[in-house]
Amino acid sequence: MSSLDPVTLAVLKGRLEQIADEMDVTLYRSAFNPTIAEAKDACHGIYHAETGDTLVQGTSGLPIFVGAMAFAVRAVIAKVAKEGGAKEKDTFIFNDPYEGGTHLNDFRLVRPIFRDGKLFCWMASVGHWLDIGGNVAGSYNPKAVESFQEGVRIPPVKLISAGEMQHDIIEIISANSRVPMSNWGDLNGQLNALDLGEKRLGTLLDEYGAGTVETAFDAFSNRAEALMRSAISSIPDGTYSFEDVLDNDGITDRLLTVALDLTISGDTMELDFSRSAQAAQGPINISRSTTIAACYVALKHIFTEVPANAGCLRPITFKIVDNSLLGANAPKPVAGYTETILRLIGVVLGAIAEADPARATAAPFGTINALSVAGHRDDGSRWVMFSFFGGGLGGNPVSDGLNHANNPISTATIPPVEILEAAYPVMFTQWALRSDSAGAGVHRGGFGAVYELELLKGGDVALLGERGKQAPFGVCGGGSAALNRFFWETGDGEDSPPMASKITDLRLPAGRRIRLETPGGGGWGNPFGRDPQKVLHDVQLGFVSIERAKALYGVVIGANGEIDHQATDRLRNGVAA
Repeated sequence: MSSLDPVTLAVLKGRLEQIADEMDVTLYRSAFNPTIAEAKDACHGIYHAETGDTLVQGTSGLPIFVGAMAFAVRAVIAKVAKEGGAKEKDTFIFNDPYEGGTHLNDFRLVRPIFRDGKLFCWMASVGHWLDIGGNVAGSYNPKAVESFQEGVRIPPVKLISAGEMQHDIIEIISANSRVPMSNWGDLNGQLNALDLGEKRLGTLLDEYGAGTVETAFDAFSNRAEALMRSAISSIPDGTYSFEDVLDNDGITDRLLTVALDLTISGDTMELDFSRSAQAAQGPINISRSTTIAACYVALKHIFTEVPANAGCLRPITFKIVDNSLLGANAPKPVAGYTETILRLIGVVLGAIAEADPARATAAPFGTINALSVAGHRDDGSRWVMFSFFGGGLGGNPVSDGLNHANNPISTATIPPVEILEAAYPVMFTQWALRSDSAGAGVHRGGFGAVYELELLKGGDVALLGERGKQAPFGVCGGGSAALNRFFWETGDGEDSPPMASKITDLRLPAGRRIRLETPGGGGWGNPFGRDPQKVLHDVQLGFVSIERAKALYGVVIGANGEIDHQATDRLRNGVAA
């Protein structure tokens, strides 16, 4: 069949996405660890039989995983090519961050799907496992200088061979985790998701036939390419540059640059990261595949009408220096990849804003603040709490940024306080929006948050975060947001990390508290152009202080709690009081 009518294409698109969505939900409902079950740090997709290209993704899975998984499937394709081809009823497992991975916690399961004895496509599942060894519980080691200190690295190997589980592989992985039962539960959830996806796809192929579905796959990719070329063509030709920095690599306290030169030429785009920093000693490196996946996510935020499959990357070329910060090779540490891809997404958004101010969006808070707290229960068993936290998103041409949101790398949600308290011996004493944390603007950024928790059992604490030195930027005259801050009780006061946003080897007794104050998003537009009534509303809600309303927005609020319009006009017009 050479082409399909639009109605059939629309039906198949919906049916295929539903398969991936069902796979997502299956894992969310069966995973043992809250990072998957509650935060939805996982994804599923369908991939091309020969190229590994992304064909279909779920609507709730992490976009960064979807982009990276194409490289993961290609790694499996390369492996089976050396071994005589894919076999029915096989399933591969691995977490290698340099072979289409992200970091060691993210385990990938890849399965060939056959139809009438012929390889039809690949299905894949990825989820963030709670602990996979290494020097720090939760495997986010801020002081790692090589991947061996982050956890166990598994290359693509057969977990299931001809339908038979390889239990020795499971035993190896289990022996390298502080919480093997949590990983065992997550593994079974991923396997169940693949089983369901394979079953649902088989039903669809029975109904429509393999030829019709393959034609639909081609049509989806071709349409994504055409729409991306059209979107690129709407941006003026030229080279646009933007750069931002990371606080440090956790080892050496110096800023590291993420720089982009973006070139538009007709309907093609080149993303050149050659000016970015060399590979870091500490764990903030990312592999080439992760860099490309992050660009995929950034471009989807800009060109929202373009379907999410491999076709949208066809008009785009990349320049990434080998073994650099953005093109790391083994064994460079990569546990904190989440921090670097956030900065990378920001520079893509910033460069596009230079090219087309109408698309300008201020920086989001830009750190996941990977926090792990771990210890032993009364019966001697280990507990490991890992979580990430929210902040404010950037202001944009049409609205303020979202308060207490997740970063634009994903559709994940912040784990609920009730779940964390139920699962681990901790008690949150504060979970609130952070006043004066948003960047000022005509459209201000969203507000960050304050998270304070008390350890009910003594434990080891580690944090791998960012934005402790360079605040999220504003655009079009908007202001920067607040810096990221982390504190812990010392018995006679508080202390904070020497590296601003990264700390490990912190041992606290029961009863001590730790507090994380996350950034807001940057502002959009000159703050003096913001409606004074909106400023007053933020003051009344406790989001903005009276002092900052005057200093940043030029809005004077009197003792009666109302706007002093005359004083405000004088201040905004630069007239001395």
